[in-house]
Amino acid sequence: MRNFLVSLIGVLLVFNVSLAQAPKKSSSSDILHSIQKLNFLGSALYIAAHPDDENTRLISYLSNEVKARTAYLSLTRGDGGQNLIGPELRELLGVLRTQELLAARRIDGGEQFFTRANDFGYSKHPNETLKIWNKDSVLGDVVRIIRKFKPDVIINRFDHRSPGSTHGHHTSSAMLSVEAFDLAGNLSAYTNQFDKLDAWQPKRLFFNTSWWFYGSEEKFKAADKSNMLSFDVGVYYPLLGVSNNEIASLASNQHLCQGFGRLTSRGSQNEYVEFLKGDLPQDKNNIFDGIDTSWSRVKGGEAVGAILYGIEKNFNFQNPSSHLSSLLEAHKLIHQIQDDHWRRLKSKELEDIITAITGLYLEASAKNAFANPGNEVQINIEALNRSDASIILKSVSISKAKANATDLELTQNKKINLTIDLSIPQTTSYSSPYWLNKKGTLGMYTVEDPNLIGKPETPSAFYAHFVLDFDGYPVTIKRPVIHRYSRPDKGELYRPFDILPEATASFKDKVMIFADGKSKKIPVSIKAHRDSIKGEIVLCYSKGWRVDQESKPFEIAKKGDEQIIMFKLTPPTNEDESYISPIVKLNGKELTKELVTIAYDHVPIQSVLLPAEAKVVRLNIQKVGEHIGYIVGAGDKVPESLEQIGYQVHIIDPNSINVGTLQKYDAVVVGIRAYNVVKELKFKQKYLFDYVENGGNLVLQYNTAGRWAAQFDNLAPYPMKLSRDRVTDENAPVQIIAKNHELVNFPNKITASDFEGWVQERGLYFPNEWDKAFTPILSMNDKEESAKSGSLLVAPYGKGHYIYSGLSFFRELPAGVSGAYKIFANMLSIGKENINNETNIKG
Repeated sequence: MRNFLVSLIGVLLVFNVSLAQAPKKSSSSDILHSIQKLNFLGSALYIAAHPDDENTRLISYLSNEVKARTAYLSLTRGDGGQNLIGPELRELLGVLRTQELLAARRIDGGEQFFTRANDFGYSKHPNETLKIWNKDSVLGDVVRIIRKFKPDVIINRFDHRSPGSTHGHHTSSAMLSVEAFDLAGNLSAYTNQFDKLDAWQPKRLFFNTSWWFYGSEEKFKAADKSNMLSFDVGVYYPLLGVSNNEIASLASNQHLCQGFGRLTSRGSQNEYVEFLKGDLPQDKNNIFDGIDTSWSRVKGGEAVGAILYGIEKNFNFQNPSSHLSSLLEAHKLIHQIQDDHWRRLKSKELEDIITAITGLYLEASAKNAFANPGNEVQINIEALNRSDASIILKSVSISKAKANATDLELTQNKKINLTIDLSIPQTTSYSSPYWLNKKGTLGMYTVEDPNLIGKPETPSAFYAHFVLDFDGYPVTIKRPVIHRYSRPDKGELYRPFDILPEATASFKDKVMIFADGKSKKIPVSIKAHRDSIKGEIVLCYSKGWRVDQESKPFEIAKKGDEQIIMFKLTPPTNEDESYISPIVKLNGKELTKELVTIAYDHVPIQSVLLPAEAKVVRLNIQKVGEHIGYIVGAGDKVPESLEQIGYQVHIIDPNSINVGTLQKYDAVVVGIRAYNVVKELKFKQKYLFDYVENGGNLVLQYNTAGRWAAQFDNLAPYPMKLSRDRVTDENAPVQIIAKNHELVNFPNKITASDFEGWVQERGLYFPNEWDKAFTPILSMNDKEESAKSGSLLVAPYGKGHYIYSGLSFFRELPAGVSGAYKIFANMLSIGKENINNETNIKG
């Protein structure tokens, strides 16, 4: 497996060091592969809606077999999805999925773009999608990216002709692509972009079709394919030692938070694209047929091609550096090309190849992982020439700071270490995803700098410029400043060098429920990002709420330490929802951000600065019982939410479930998608049913049907069938159809007002068939759809109750939705109306 991964490094065709990734180590085969790509002047853009929508087989094929510059435009960052590996949801999930896409592109050789569209959750029709997204703005982003990337070929993942048949985001991505295909070359469209970009007309547009869009393999075999091109994407690459679909599988596997970890595939496999617009290729196996992709494409390119084609044909595997003088001559000629687009792209590619053939290692690593504006940080410079080429390091600079030593000869395999003391200007922006810097809308992120639109991540704050002299010919190589470090259990690691405020503040709980009029102590955590900070913290709150002391002092000696400051917050008498936020006052600055760190092994560490705030809810609620057992599924914050209203929640290890082990709990709750991801539950179902039969309450939250279907059929003690039914409009009307049922009357009376203020959706994966033992409690539907009554089902079983709910409590409880808390408390309390030890926490 290790050799397989090493060989895949050759697929990483762009040799720039991404933010926080180890430098690429290129073999001779890898270098030749890059030269082959250097000699192909053609581009393809793949367009879809979300991370993991992309066809990595086709992206890898275009990048590695065709040798085209290939990119994926994902209209959203996948913020509205679920997370199988951690607690990140919404904006934080979007950051994680962005990095998973970048990890996939590092494997399949593609580039990555995004629009400002926000994944607001499942949408059933493009009309809804485009209204929430602001169609004109997202369309403008697609046009902008086409004008910037300048693709010859565009390929849509989805069919623009089938609105309402699939996810509205999917169809919308194709519809916008079809419009943008014509608008990108229109001098009258989005004229505000022409200060930095030129109009660009792609040559042809395709739809990446398959049997899935036809309903069956038989129907697809019988379909008219005269308007289609096909490619064998299972082609084997002897130069890399892997097949294309092996690369594609590994790229797809990076979408771990969406459960895409799977076996690799290999062998012949056909992909089809249906022609939509432009000029139809004559060669049905060549998507670039009729497009000049040689160096003859650009004026002055023939002379460059004469050099580079010769190197490709007679490549010296034993000593790639023997081509240095020819590559430098080609570099000189490329700089004389008038076409700015290809001059810029091919100069960068060639510079990467020059560093690869000479074994040049150039690194700028900050001593610390982060620094603050106004501070100074030491940058460690390493330069190493591992060839016999004559190279002089003329200078190294970062911003206005330069290394003292200049004109240093890089002798073969003799490492040079330098340091630069970098002063961070006070005006330096903090490191954080740029699209989260300003508050957006439900459907759109706010990006004030148009130059950032489309970029996958915030550019590095600082770059080191290595000015090299190759026998009198100067070349400047740019490297981002990173932080290289090691851990005993991980070895050598790389992460971004971040610019952070001197301090950040955060609340442990993002939602705080006041179930009565009593005051609560609110801990505010202040974290120092430099040594010796001293100031005060102010707690901001709304009218009707009271705090014991608005401002309190703090002092922290060491960077990385935290101090907890306690405030006593008293709620109003009546029900109320509001927000509290801290302000850290330090050296004349007012700091209002919380630092969230996202750390997984398969993506670089991400530092995310968000507004420091928490929702506070004064809620009149009753509950029965104290001890709740919780079986964790794919990850949610329901246990913490239940603790907010006074329950003691005990996490249950599924392996520990046995005869009688659950009877100590007043209720047992199974987390979202537990039956999709927890294999042990397959063997524990009988004990869960025994628990119910002996008087317990068992609450199952949603499990998925379809791709990640539950592992077995007997989710319930009676027949029940999951479906893909869902209600995506969080404001959709809800009818209580079992008005006299205990579940909507005890201990809290549930009314229509309890369905106000819900977020993203009502629920998902409702059952659509169930045994007569079940009572459906609610009915709801999206506009122009039939009523769905499977969102909340309850059935008596023995002495207890079994409840299945597709309502999205995993979103509503962490968002502090009052009605969701009342409904959940009723589910946990069902059957206990006559128990004398009822705990009343009504305010």
